[in-house]
Amino acid sequence: SAQPSAGAPSTPCKADDFKVTGDFGKAPKVEIPACKPTDELIVKDLLQGTGAEVKAGTTATVNYQLTTFSDKKVLDSSFERGAPFDVENVGQARVIDGWNEGIVGLKEKGRRLLIVPPAKGYGQGGQGIKANETLVFVIDGVKVTPAA
Repeated sequence: SAQPSAGAPSTPCKADDFKVTGDFGKAPKVEIPACKPTDELIVKDLLQGTGAEVKAGTTATVNYQLTTFSDKKVLDSSFERGAPFDVENVGQARVIDGWNEGIVGLKEKGRRLLIVPPAKGYGQGGQGIKANETLVFVIDGVKVTPAA
């Protein structure tokens, strides 16, 4: 059988290529696959929530872990800090586009995988993130507060 060339993988990543283990409320373990990141935001519910749903304008209190695609390192984790993060006014929140778009529909007690392309992340880099980096987030919906 032909050996794959030792270059960059050519198969585009799909949500199911990313293996995530761990329970809601605990830091997840994320396996970054050998595939080519896409330019699209990938959203996959790993655990369907049972509570209130994040909608535009709500405040979403979440726990999250960020793994960088290129070097497979956990760069940021609210699980490790032991304090969830409030995303105020979802849709217009002061967070990356990948979050403003990607957490809509997440419910309390739900866990969601977001694969954020550079255009919806940090683009040319910043916040300790390399230019053109794909961001892999696991986000737990802790609490949803309706818009005022």
